[in-house]
Amino acid sequence: MQVLLLEDDIDLGQAVTEHLEAHGHEVQWVKRLAQAEAWMREHRPDALLLDLSLPDGDALPALGRWRAAGRREPALALTARGQVAERIAGLRAGADDYLVKPFDLDELIARLEAVRRRSGPAAPAPGIVLDAAARTARVGSREVSFTAMEWAVLARLAQHPGRVYSRQEIESALADAGLSDAQSNSLEVIVSRLRKKLGAGAIHTLRGLGYRFDPAAGA
Repeated sequence: MQVLLLEDDIDLGQAVTEHLEAHGHEVQWVKRLAQAEAWMREHRPDALLLDLSLPDGDALPALGRWRAAGRREPALALTARGQVAERIAGLRAGADDYLVKPFDLDELIARLEAVRRRSGPAAPAPGIVLDAAARTARVGSREVSFTAMEWAVLARLAQHPGRVYSRQEIESALADAGLSDAQSNSLEVIVSRLRKKLGAGAIHTLRGLGYRFDPAAGA
């Protein structure tokens, strides 16, 4: 099971990571909410372990946004907030279970595996999920690969989904990747190929302004 751990306490994060890995799980440990948000835009973990109080914000609103966007990964909240009202708020925001600090690491494993079992098999995710390491994308249940030029364009657009990138910004990404001298590969041709792979609505052209990536529009 791949687990996203969001925990800013170094000692606790290290202990949880080592315990999970010792039980055969893969852990992506991040210490800031912004890092978790960025990682979640490109990955689909099997479960979430979320400390709620982070230096850069509260994880509950972020979990609520993920749920509103259709994300259904089981989430276990790790928190010092033991009051009933706070636990209820967390469950309503989308947490599947609560574990109040300090906690036993074996109980953490048991609760994590329990919420994972209750969630059932993962359904194919809607929209487009990028894997930056493999330079691939998953569109629903379908995996898509890209040429170097296609990935350079897509990666730039996906830095901030919904933002409009000018032609100059995208061509700069090609230049940064050492691809600006390629022949017979105009930006329009590359975008056309990306739309065929990702779905017609994945990349929008705004005449005179540039291009915008919509990861929710995968075919």
